[in-house]
Amino acid sequence: MVSRVNGAVRIAAGSVAFVMAVALVACTGDDSQAPPSTVTPTAAFSSDFVEPEPLVPAPLRGTLVPEGALTGPSLAAKVDNHEEARPQLGLERTDIVFEELVEGGLTRYVAIWQSDVPELIGPVRSIRPMDPDIVSPFGGIIAFSGGQEQFVDMMRNTPVYNAIHGESDTESTFYRIDGYSSPHDVVVRAQQLISEHPDLAAPAQQFAYSVDAPSSTAGLDGAPTASIDLRFSDERFPGWVWDGSSGTWLRSQEGSPDLDAEGAQLSAVNVVTLRVDEVYDYDAEVPQAVMVASGEAWVSTGGKTVHATWAKDAPTAPIRLVDDLGATVRLAPGNTWVELVPNDQGTVTIVPPAA
Repeated sequence: MVSRVNGAVRIAAGSVAFVMAVALVACTGDDSQAPPSTVTPTAAFSSDFVEPEPLVPAPLRGTLVPEGALTGPSLAAKVDNHEEARPQLGLERTDIVFEELVEGGLTRYVAIWQSDVPELIGPVRSIRPMDPDIVSPFGGIIAFSGGQEQFVDMMRNTPVYNAIHGESDTESTFYRIDGYSSPHDVVVRAQQLISEHPDLAAPAQQFAYSVDAPSSTAGLDGAPTASIDLRFSDERFPGWVWDGSSGTWLRSQEGSPDLDAEGAQLSAVNVVTLRVDEVYDYDAEVPQAVMVASGEAWVSTGGKTVHATWAKDAPTAPIRLVDDLGATVRLAPGNTWVELVPNDQGTVTIVPPAA
């Protein structure tokens, strides 16, 4: 069977033998060898061409998925990064992770899942003043263990459902897990939590994506990069090393591989590093990364890094990334880690390959 799809002619597999036979006879020029004028098609010849299933980009990864496959809301969680909270549960399956500075020179994560939601995530900890501006563009759900009343009120005043440990609506979805010491032991039944909120919409796309790493902005215009060395404080200095065999950046913390619960090193397809201002408007001990702002950025994809500028115009607006020529930066399809490195005490070092 011959059909035309998107301007291209397709021939069903069972038709190939018949078409070839006609072509061969036509080329001989011998009328005695011509086939009869009436041809009875075989069952294979009459088979119908099946239209391929439409594919669309996953909103938080840019990978192609069947249309309608990802209709659930995103789930963000305030994930602990204290040594006693490691290894965390579910970080290896995130779509996007934000790493932020908190008090004491430590960092915590705002981790977000939608494409691939694990059964358990955590350990979760308390909210901080920058988290409402980070999470608001995603909508969906935010899971955390509480926090200062002023910070909780700020988070409640967002278009995001607040799932808080100790509340009546989280009695069956939050619990303390064995093997971790308190307060680093609160985990969340992620799939169950999402299933309890079928009315919530899927997230909007946050970043622009290319079709693959070589066609991403960094892949096309970036400088070759062996590693990314970051310093949030004297206590927290994560790093990323390019691994060509997996096509990902491998993560370390304080000089050691950062491992998931199965012992595999955490990785990312894209590492987006933003320089942010820190203020202490709500608590003299708690830094707040200023997110409704703009600043310097680096985007690392496919073993290369491109310099950029980031901007976020409103609490509910996504982060925009543009290169030094003003063009939108496109990431490669896959997971992304966003590093919010403080301007005042942090450093960013992009290390080229050895000569």
